Amino acid sequence: MGTLVYAANVSLDGYLEDDAGSLDWSVPDEEVHAFWNEHESRIGTSLYGRRMWEAMRVWEEDDWLDRQPQVVLDYAQIWRDADKVVYSTTLAGATTSRTRVERTFDPEAVRRLKETSDRGLSVGGAALGAEAFRHGLVDEVVLVVQPVVLGGGKPALPHGIRLDLELREVRRFTGGSVALHHAVRRTWDADR
Repeated sequence: MGTLVYAANVSLDGYLEDDAGSLDWSVPDEEVHAFWNEHESRIGTSLYGRRMWEAMRVWEEDDWLDRQPQVVLDYAQIWRDADKVVYSTTLAGATTSRTRVERTFDPEAVRRLKETSDRGLSVGGAALGAEAFRHGLVDEVVLVVQPVVLGGGKPALPHGIRLDLELREVRRFTGGSVALHHAVRRTWDADR
């Protein structure tokens, strides 16, 4: 059975994006990139909302990669090799390989995907992640906390949902980032 992991780079004050929607503060150095490569190499299927998929589809393109270090090239291959499910009501179709578009997020379909998967699954993006948390689908949370305070933006974790977590791993990087890996013991939805 596959484990569904919510993973993200976050600011120290808990944001995925700043007020302008920028992610420029979270560009990983080579050490953090290698951590994400290791993490993503265990993922067989990634679940994305439309906006997150649009941000990630740059990994399908080759023109900018020829000037990048090996750790970046490795990530591009890992991303291309994974299956991707994009939840969108507006996309006509997928323009990246190994990608399918679903019109609605169906928690039961995700449960079946987890049950039949022999590799890990990931969910990316705050809105889609919130839905996965709300339905008790997330098994693990991996956050790389960046040494920056944004003062506002898009929260990394959903409001109205309590998660009881068990710490599995802490890793400190030389650039000041810290990776936190937790197992979800129980999800409490305040809206239910």
